[in-house]
Amino acid sequence: MTRVYYREAVGALVVFDVTRASTFDAVLKWKEDLDSKVTLSHGRPVPAVLVANKSDQTASQLPRLDSFCRENGFVGWFETSAKENTNIEEATHYLVEHILTNEERSQAEQEPSSMVLSGSASTAKSRFYCSSCMKL
Repeated sequence: MTRVYYREAVGALVVFDVTRASTFDAVLKWKEDLDSKVTLSHGRPVPAVLVANKSDQTASQLPRLDSFCRENGFVGWFETSAKENTNIEEATHYLVEHILTNEERSQAEQEPSSMVLSGSASTAKSRFYCSSCMKL
């Protein structure tokens, strides 16, 4: 996908269809494409949540994807069903939490270590020495 589709992205849901193995095979391609084309302002990759959709159509449980997500840079994963509206809101809330955390971290890193209080800051030398309170 071209870079323009990712412009100003701050998070991503990477979705695969649990009934079609080929869609899971493409997950890493999508994640690599995302990471190569967009980063956050502080240089870190955008948070991405892996979404295993159509969980309503499979009788067997999916293998736990925790280690897969850790190894491949996903912040988490959810089994969802768009048809039954299962875990859709939870997955998006989870992603939004990570987006907000990244935003707060970015703002904290950009805050100056010192600030000028109201009034004018003068760089001129004072006419008095504090230690002796004498005029120059």
